[in-house]
Amino acid sequence: MRTAFRITAILEGISYLALFAVTMPLKYMAGMLMPNKYVGYAHGILFIAYILLAVLYWFQKKWSIKRLFILLIASLLPFATFYVEKKYLTKSV
Repeated sequence: MRTAFRITAILEGISYLALFAVTMPLKYMAGMLMPNKYVGYAHGILFIAYILLAVLYWFQKKWSIKRLFILLIASLLPFATFYVEKKYLTKSV
């Protein structure tokens, strides 16, 4: 479970950055719509998977509500899923 959540957290963070740092400028500055569409779909799927895995992992670990809140807020902030992966999903936790 930890490995799946860890990989999803990393991929969700990458897709977030790709969506807003790469494909949005392509869409609005170069008129290229397709990269934004596909990266947007991938990001949406990864976002939902991250949320589901966060709740399942939180439930499995019996962590506090505060930690669940941190996991969920991290899905909304750039680079925050990388922080969650490093702080909460490494083998030492």
